[in-house]
Amino acid sequence: MNTSIFKSYDVRGIYPSELDDKTAFRIGRAFIRKTGAKRVVVGQDARLASPALFKALSAGILAEGAQVHSIGQVPTECLYFGVGSYDFDSGIMITASHNPKEYNGFKMIKKNANMDMVRGKDLLAEVKEEEYVPGESLEVEKKDIWHDYINHILSFVDLSEIMPMKVVVDASNGVAGHAVSRMQDKLPVEIISLNFEPDGNFPNHSPNPLLEGSSDQIKEKIKSEKADFGLMFDADADRIFLVDENGELVRADVTLLLLAKYFLQKNSGMSVAYNAICSKAVPEFIKKWGGNPIRTQVGFVNVMDGLIKNNGIMGGELSGHYCFKDNFYMDSGMVALLTLLLIISKDGRKVSEMAKELSPYAKGAEVNLTIEDKNAAIEAIKKQYSDGKQDYLDGVTVVYEDWWFNVRPSNTEPVLRLTIEADKKEALDKKQKELVDFINKTAK
Repeated sequence: MNTSIFKSYDVRGIYPSELDDKTAFRIGRAFIRKTGAKRVVVGQDARLASPALFKALSAGILAEGAQVHSIGQVPTECLYFGVGSYDFDSGIMITASHNPKEYNGFKMIKKNANMDMVRGKDLLAEVKEEEYVPGESLEVEKKDIWHDYINHILSFVDLSEIMPMKVVVDASNGVAGHAVSRMQDKLPVEIISLNFEPDGNFPNHSPNPLLEGSSDQIKEKIKSEKADFGLMFDADADRIFLVDENGELVRADVTLLLLAKYFLQKNSGMSVAYNAICSKAVPEFIKKWGGNPIRTQVGFVNVMDGLIKNNGIMGGELSGHYCFKDNFYMDSGMVALLTLLLIISKDGRKVSEMAKELSPYAKGAEVNLTIEDKNAAIEAIKKQYSDGKQDYLDGVTVVYEDWWFNVRPSNTEPVLRLTIEADKKEALDKKQKELVDFINKTAK
């Protein structure tokens, strides 16, 4: 068994060389031993291996005496809704999120006072080398949650307040189209659909909207249709990205601010969670709008935890995850979609103008640097930049009067991730080169 598939937050690997049916069976058994769950709801995305993994995973769950309830091919947030709304005590989503088509995996949750993520690394100790004998049939209950789920999502906004617009929505050949199609006739906007047909080969572009070239198709469509803006989803639809009228991706921490302002207007004084590599504009605007900014480590699980512990109304991060108190504190691309439709239509300005107002600083894209001895490099950075204000919430963050940076190690690769922001573009370019050169020098 390949133990590297047990990640910090989930289980994920290439099928079948890293994650195969036998391992899925063992994970199903281990999940029940770890959680003590009796009723497990299982969903799956559109990846080619998802049906086979469902069968093997379910066999493992059943072998431990628990019940399996299938909600079919759905966005990940449907799995969260299923656990939060019905008498299931746990859930597993078969998905590899935004990873390439060769990958698949499991996101796992247990219902306690809130939703607890069952981390892959924590499950590993329960996994045993048990023999998997494929069964001909499985005693699996099927449940259709679509009606209740759609009503739940639509409850977040007053649809009558959304003004007519033309919006391109790219489902990336994942499962977002299932949900958007079911809401489409209820929305007072024209939805121009792209890649709504689920296809685990992802034939039109990568299931990761942030990869170079992924947004080329929606950019062309926005321009040819003269659309007001666009929205892109990843494969399992838990990440959403705003695309302006020019076809340019809006940075996710700017989208977070659009959402935060709306929720703070309705929930004055509450907290908004954001992660350590978001722009410094995020806490500044949240305070300006009467909210309480909560800074967390990178990773959706950490943002969600910050939300729960600090009377939060919503949270988000640069990966495009946005979570909401009234959605069981879990992330939802569909809640974000509806809220953005409302916010943008009521504002009346072009999306690029709205984004510019919330982007007062020059922020570079994350730089990934291959470094074998990550700890040594971080210690060298701390010493080199000791004249700045440092904190160690996630890696090391160093703050100066007119610029700041964060360097954090990858959990799975010999890589350091560098984020820099400055008051001016010239300073950003200068400091980024300076840091990249310094980090590369420490690696020699």
